[in-house]
Amino acid sequence: MQKLTTLDIVALVLLVVGGLNWGLLGLVNMNVVDTVFGMTISRFIYIVVGLAALYVAWLWMKLERK
Repeated sequence: MQKLTTLDIVALVLLVVGGLNWGLLGLVNMNVVDTVFGMTISRFIYIVVGLAALYVAWLWMKLERK
């Protein structure tokens, strides 16, 4: 098994945090990212989480080929 890089771990953590935020939003209508960072910074955070998701999807495909 290939060892995860720092970038891999950061991307996975961002996905977990993003997933938990979506879960809380769906369950109790609470957006933690907006509450903590405000609307302006939240948009940037959502972009970063989206990029992390694309990276993890690419990483997953790369690992499946090996």
